[in-house]
Amino acid sequence: MTDLTGKTWMAIGETDDPNAIIEAFEATAAITKGDPVYLGADNKVAPATSAQDCIGIAVKSVSLGDQCPVLIRGRVKVKAGGTITRGKAVYGADASKRVLQLTDQAVNEGGTGTYTIYYNRKLGTALATTSAADDLLFIYVGK
Repeated sequence: MTDLTGKTWMAIGETDDPNAIIEAFEATAAITKGDPVYLGADNKVAPATSAQDCIGIAVKSVSLGDQCPVLIRGRVKVKAGGTITRGKAVYGADASKRVLQLTDQAVNEGGTGTYTIYYNRKLGTALATTSAADDLLFIYVGK
């Protein structure tokens, strides 16, 4: 695991962004600080353990039913699920609740194929290039 943030004292799920926006949501399950979270019910969040339309990153560990502070805009430290190229879109999550690079989908506009486009899948933008799963990086969360 390589920490690409230059801030090894910061934990996953922490921000140094003075302009970050953090909102509180009720947790529908136990959530660990640094987990990508999605709306598991109306105005409630759950940890993403597969590709979800995540709304942000949990900045505190909470139990079921607790209020979970979620960074919904700003820079935050996360764990990569594999190789990610800086400047590319990221989404949450894999089974280990790590962020992944969101790849562009080629569309043959002249063909007869059908496509599913996930407009809301993007969680944010990678601010560093990772080379392996479990590398630590900053992402900018912004839909």
